[in-house]
Amino acid sequence: MINQVTANVYEFKFTSIDGEIIKLSDFKGKPIVIINTASLCGFTNQYSDIEQLFKNYADKDLTIIAVPSNDFGNQELSSNKEVKDFCTTNFNVSFLLTEITNIKGKNGHPFFNWVKKEAGFLAFPKWNFYKYLIDRNGKLVSWYASVTKPTSTKIITNIEKIILDK
Repeated sequence: MINQVTANVYEFKFTSIDGEIIKLSDFKGKPIVIINTASLCGFTNQYSDIEQLFKNYADKDLTIIAVPSNDFGNQELSSNKEVKDFCTTNFNVSFLLTEITNIKGKNGHPFFNWVKKEAGFLAFPKWNFYKYLIDRNGKLVSWYASVTKPTSTKIITNIEKIILDK
């Protein structure tokens, strides 16, 4: 168990939709966007914008990790295979997908508790498609609620600041 008080983003890991370990430490020096997602949510069409964002900045080292969860309105499909098939068929995603992951409660993923510690209670996801931008040094620099599109000017401006700050 990771100590939330002393943790930094590089201490966290997720399990990919295919069962591989995704260590955030593998992305040191790169900007990272982590988004909690759900396949059957009113915001699910943001997958298209997330894919566009990834394609626009992948050559600038941007890493995007989508974290499917059933914690908000039971809006996720019932298996990792279904989620992967849905995301591939409907949105042709090429960014990283984790397995279906708990976010809330005692079994919630430690990354999201770290977000709350770093940025406060309001930053903790209240619904699907919260977005977290981490700079090249592993610092959480900004977060965005569900209604903020991944290709919004706010997000693009902050990503470009990080990309230029090598």
